Amino acid sequence: MQLQAFPCSPSSAGNMFLVRHHLYKWKSHFRIDADGKFVEDQFFPKNLRSGRRFLRSIGASITCSNGIGKDPYIPSNEKISDARLIYAVAPAMGHNQESHPESHFRVPAIVNALEKMEMTPKFRGSEIIELQSFKPASVDDIASVHARAYVSGLEKAMDQASQQGIIFIDGSGPTYATATTFHESLVAAGAGIALVDSVVAASKNCLDPPVGFALIRPPGHHAIPLGPMGFCVFGNVAIAARYAQRAHGLKRVFIIDFDVHHGNGTNDAFYDDPDIFFLSTHQDGSYPGTGKVDEVGRGDGEGTTLNLPLPGGSGDIAMTTVFDEIIAPCAQRFKPDIILVSAGYDGHVLDPLASLQFTTGTYYMLASKIKLLAKDLCGGRCVFFLEGGYNLKSLSYSVADSFRAFLGEQSLASEFDNPAILYEEPSTKVKQAIQRVKHIHSL
Repeated sequence: MQLQAFPCSPSSAGNMFLVRHHLYKWKSHFRIDADGKFVEDQFFPKNLRSGRRFLRSIGASITCSNGIGKDPYIPSNEKISDARLIYAVAPAMGHNQESHPESHFRVPAIVNALEKMEMTPKFRGSEIIELQSFKPASVDDIASVHARAYVSGLEKAMDQASQQGIIFIDGSGPTYATATTFHESLVAAGAGIALVDSVVAASKNCLDPPVGFALIRPPGHHAIPLGPMGFCVFGNVAIAARYAQRAHGLKRVFIIDFDVHHGNGTNDAFYDDPDIFFLSTHQDGSYPGTGKVDEVGRGDGEGTTLNLPLPGGSGDIAMTTVFDEIIAPCAQRFKPDIILVSAGYDGHVLDPLASLQFTTGTYYMLASKIKLLAKDLCGGRCVFFLEGGYNLKSLSYSVADSFRAFLGEQSLASEFDNPAILYEEPSTKVKQAIQRVKHIHSL
C-alpha cells in the first residue's frame, strides 16, 4: 500500500469513533441551506470544519467482534417483526478531508433530513427501528474480502496519519485516511453486518420483514480486494455478502449497484463466484472506466456478473425500463436467498460528479421495486448500503424518499424535483444498451 503525506492537523480523537447513540449530541446543531450545504449561524466555525466538536463528544470506544454468534445488539424478535424499516448510522466523523466531496457532512445531512421529515423512531414508533449500537466488523470479517496484508497495512498506517493529519492511501480518487479511518471503516462494515443479522432474524418470524439501510461511510464499492480505491476503504456490501453466506447459510446473494460509478471492487471480489450475482448500472465512461458490457464473470462465475453502462442523460424512464427488463428478470432467474444493494445517490441530476438525470422519484421507484422483488424472491431479506451522493440536499431527500418507499407511503419527490431542469433522455442509445445486455445474458 503506497502512502503519501498530506499536511493537516492531527486529530485529537486518536482511534476513537462514533456510533449512533452519540449522534444526538451533534445532529441538532445543523440545518441545511438551499444548496444542500450545512450551515450553523451562517458560518462554519474552525472547530466544526475539522470535526473536533463532534469527536470530543465521544464517550466510549467499542471493542471488535470476535467470531460468529448471537449478537446481543439485535433488537428482540417481537420488536423487529413489527418494524417495516431498520437502519444503522455510522457517520465516520473523524474520517474527513476539508473540501473533499466524500466528507463527514454526508451522513449527518441524511439524519438531519430524516428528523426534519419525521421519519425516525421518535415520530414513527415501532414501524422504524434504529440500531442504537453495534459491533465493528472483525478483521476476519474484512479479510473474507480483502487481503490481510492490506488490512494490517492500513491499521499500521494510522500512526503516520496521527502524526501527519491526513495521508493518501490510494492515488485514484483520491482516497485519504485520517487517524480514525481504520476503526471507523470497521464500524461501517459492522453496521452492515448487524443489519443482515437483524433482517434475517426478522424474516424467521414474519413474511414481510423490515428492509435494512446502512447509512454509513466511508463507502465501499470501489475498494478492491488488494486495497482502497475511489473514496472507498473496505467493501461494505461485499463483506456483508460473505457474512450472510458464512453466518446464516444464505448461499445465493444478489447484489444490485445503482451508483453512478461502476462498483469495480465488488465486481472483482466475486468475478468467479457462481453464488453471488453482481449487477451494476452506471454511467458509461465514468470513473473508474471499468464495467463494460462484456465483463460477465469468468470460470464458474461466468454469467453471474452483469454490467450495464448507461449513456449520459439517462433518467427515470431509462432506469424504470432497466429494472423491468434487466434487474427483475435476472433476480428471478438467479433465485437469491438475500438481496443487497449498493445504493449510490450520485446519479441524481443535481449531483456534481456525473451527468445522469435520476431524480428523487427515480430512487423512490428503485426502493419500491427492490423491496417488492425481495418479498417475492427471498422472504423479504434486503439490506441497502449507502455508497455515493455528494449534493447534500438531493442525497438527503432521495434517501428520505427511499424510506417512504420501504414504509409503503406516497413519494414526496414532487416537492423537491424540478422537471424544468431535465432534458430529453437518449432513448435510442438506452434501448441499444439494454438490447445488447439482454442478448449477452439471454434475457
